Amino acid sequence: MNKKIKIGILIVLVIIALFGIYYINDYYHAQKTAIDCLENNSDVLVVKTSNGLLFDGKGNESALIFYPGAKVEYTSYAPLLKNISSRGIDCFAVEMPFNLAFLGQNSADDIIKNSSYEHYFISGHSLGGAMAASYINGTNNTDGLILFAAYPSSEIEKPVLSIYGSCDKVLNMDKYNKSKSLIKGNFTECIIDGANHAQFGYYGNQSGDGKALISAKLQQNQTVNKIISFIDEVVN
Repeated sequence: MNKKIKIGILIVLVIIALFGIYYINDYYHAQKTAIDCLENNSDVLVVKTSNGLLFDGKGNESALIFYPGAKVEYTSYAPLLKNISSRGIDCFAVEMPFNLAFLGQNSADDIIKNSSYEHYFISGHSLGGAMAASYINGTNNTDGLILFAAYPSSEIEKPVLSIYGSCDKVLNMDKYNKSKSLIKGNFTECIIDGANHAQFGYYGNQSGDGKALISAKLQQNQTVNKIISFIDEVVN
């Protein structure tokens, strides 16, 4: 191999490495509203775990394990998860390697192994939801699946709650609608009027998304109500 070829290969490798570093570090950061929710209050303790955070409320029977969307800082979902935990369902927010859920699809294993709830629900937003769906197919560790603007790629036998917004322009609706035939168990769908893709978290506007017609707080409050009702129906 002559010197010019070696130099050419080295240049290509450097370009690939620089692109990889840029891609990994280019992600949606948690906004102040989310960061403020990382503090303890009288209803919820926020505890650091080996792979993220536990929002520890007054409940001790059921837990929700949450996978964040692609390239979204996991703490962006703190307000949503803290709200759920204050209603009696403890929540685990998983910090994914490089903010990409497909690199940590089995993260729930460690959580379930090191806790002792009677019921576990796996959930996720966008790519995180797709990986949560893949996880529930590969194990029998969870009682149900909760999808935020996401859809499965293979059959789901467990109960499923699917939530998305009417103004969501990121979710591929053709693939979403086709995926409904894969859900063989109890299926509950909730379309939040005026909600978009990004407002399940607090990380700012997402590229390609529609403009929400309601506030993030209202979108998340409606989401929490649906989740609490769904889990109550499954476990009772």
